Amino acid sequence: MDVFTADLSKLSRTTKVAIQAVADILLVIVCYLTAMALRLDALAFVARDGIWGPLAVVLPVTLFVFLRLGLYRAVVRYISTRALRTVLFGVVLSAVALAISARAMDAPVPRSVPIIYAVLLFLSVSGVRFLIRSLFRRTYYGARAPVIVYGAGEAGRQLVNAMDLVKPYRPVAFVDDDVTLHQNTIGGLRVYSPDRLAGLIDQTGATTLLLALPSVDRARLREIVRGLTRYKIDIKTIPGVEDIVRGTATLADVRNVSPEDLLGRDPVAPMDDLMRRNITGKTILVSGAGGSIGSELCRQILHMNPSEMILLDISEFALYQIEAELRETAKRTGRDTIRISAVLGSVQNRERTRAIMRTFKVQTVYHAAAYKHVPMVEENVVEGIRNNVFGTKTIAEAAVEAGVEHFILISTDKAVRPTNVMGASKRMAELVCQALAMEQSDTIFSMVRFGNVLGSSGSVIPRFQQQIDHGGPITVTHRKINRYFMTIPEAAQLVIQAGAMGVGGDVFVLDMGEPMEILELAHSMARLHGLASYVIDHEDEIDPERGDMPILITGLRKGEKLFEELLIGDNASGTSHPRIMTASEVALDYSKLSVLLDQLWEASLAFDANKVIAIFRKAPLGYAPSSDEIADLMWNMRNRAGPQDGVSQLRVVSSVD
Repeated sequence: MDVFTADLSKLSRTTKVAIQAVADILLVIVCYLTAMALRLDALAFVARDGIWGPLAVVLPVTLFVFLRLGLYRAVVRYISTRALRTVLFGVVLSAVALAISARAMDAPVPRSVPIIYAVLLFLSVSGVRFLIRSLFRRTYYGARAPVIVYGAGEAGRQLVNAMDLVKPYRPVAFVDDDVTLHQNTIGGLRVYSPDRLAGLIDQTGATTLLLALPSVDRARLREIVRGLTRYKIDIKTIPGVEDIVRGTATLADVRNVSPEDLLGRDPVAPMDDLMRRNITGKTILVSGAGGSIGSELCRQILHMNPSEMILLDISEFALYQIEAELRETAKRTGRDTIRISAVLGSVQNRERTRAIMRTFKVQTVYHAAAYKHVPMVEENVVEGIRNNVFGTKTIAEAAVEAGVEHFILISTDKAVRPTNVMGASKRMAELVCQALAMEQSDTIFSMVRFGNVLGSSGSVIPRFQQQIDHGGPITVTHRKINRYFMTIPEAAQLVIQAGAMGVGGDVFVLDMGEPMEILELAHSMARLHGLASYVIDHEDEIDPERGDMPILITGLRKGEKLFEELLIGDNASGTSHPRIMTASEVALDYSKLSVLLDQLWEASLAFDANKVIAIFRKAPLGYAPSSDEIADLMWNMRNRAGPQDGVSQLRVVSSVD
């Protein structure tokens, strides 16, 4: 049978149409004769005069009708139930032609024969086509993995149809919470209660469950997934209804259920006035435009119809990607008139940033460019402070000189009582913006502080996913470590809205919800892949008998905290937005801050990591490193090698001077 379908598929389109036409001719003849035989209870009618006359009329009429209705244009292997309407209409016309021709020719055809003939022809023409379709699908899709679909609604039915055509899955059953659907058959699949899932998995051999619930809220999704993770089955889902409506995804885009789907909160609808206040009709600059937060800011800003967008990034590839994406989105959404300019450069380059501000007449700046990975900055102290502190100082001062209206700094919860250089550098960047806000009133400075974003580059979730894909182990630094999480789109929307509320020197804090234990996150990700997880310490041996996926406790990394905080004090106040608070934080006037910055700059020029740390300790940052050991790689190499190799004479050539 496989050879038959393979040979058939190789035929030309014309040959395939000819075969269908010949088959339909034979079916018309057989159905006509069968209808006569059933009506007359004998085969003697074949010898009667005039019996073949109506058939001679019906055959060309039927073929012509089928041809005009497009039945021969349909690819049989992809034919759907919608073709039944076409067949039915054609069959009715064929039966009418039979009845009229029989009466006109005064043929000995009983009046009930056209009705019997129509029923037989409809069943045979449609039946043969669906039989051929099933043979093709058995051949081409026979090796598909059996899957259970959770959700027998419209999305579930469309998903099943899509999988029949393009996906390597074979749906075997529906599962749905609606008791009125239980034991019914939809699209050829029986609908079962979720309580029957364990038996269904054993019965069907399904290793994957697909969630067809695009419009369910995250609270309900978490509840459903929590109930499913006790089964050893891989859980996948389809895109959310917003992505489907926007056209960025289709029902057929099956993907793994991610922690982002479960941890993210149901978003609060953004306030349109706040979203547009600093953007619509204005020239917007986003530094770090190719990064996780910067790129999402760009996407959100584009939909608020600025007059021009300036994308600034030091990474050529990241800049190319976001520019291409934005141009495509602008074209697709009718925003071609928005000018999009991709500018390569570093925020540390004073002349470059000044030129950008003047040339494009920037009105609003979203400063997202920063080194953010804690261990990386811990091992590259000087570059960390040069980018995060002096890069911020450079672009902020350029904004003031150019008369920029609003400057919004993207900060972090790690700036609160920092235990690492990255957090300390971001808190120092906040002090820079606060000082400039006190120094002048033309440019309104705001700082927006929030925690981890789900799915950002280098974040824990993509790392866990890679580790699972490679067979483990999943690595967690501490059993008790936790973090706040927020989706990237929600964070970007809140940043834009917070910046619009700024009056000068404001520190805004985003409501991150409840913190998530990272160890539980690791367990959840393993369960979503149908894996049983177990925890071991770094000195323990991996024991496959304990489960499928080991979670290895490795110990805290350099500068890492067990718990993150969003506020230095307890003086947060609410705003007009339910998820945005404002805090009064310690600030320094520009003259006092300049003394610290000058010392910090000299230390960085001398590549003196030890002095940098000492200045951070002295500054009003609340900096309390978790270890007295300096982790900077160059500093440690210099100390090990000694001054004789010339490394101690190293000075950094400044691009800021």
